[in-house]
Amino acid sequence: MKENVTLLDFWAAWCGPCKIMHPVIEELEHEFAGKVRVVKVNVDEPTSQKMVEQYQVGAMPTYIVEKDGNVVVQYVGTQSKRTLVEALNKALD
Repeated sequence: MKENVTLLDFWAAWCGPCKIMHPVIEELEHEFAGKVRVVKVNVDEPTSQKMVEQYQVGAMPTYIVEKDGNVVVQYVGTQSKRTLVEALNKALD
């Protein structure tokens, strides 16, 4: 099955809210395995700067749901698991 839905997780090691959200993202990665590709982007890594600029990420955490390469929704700050699950399910429809 082709994973045409992606969850981008922009985070940083120094970001308290990112640490709080880490277990939620891990759960989503397991629950949506084979359906959604989860990409964790450490904004402090030099190799991530192109993606940070491309998606105009200015605060962490930032979560972007893409379908077929197009942004479906973007959230900044901590989110409930339910919010992210609903966004992923909508993108999968």
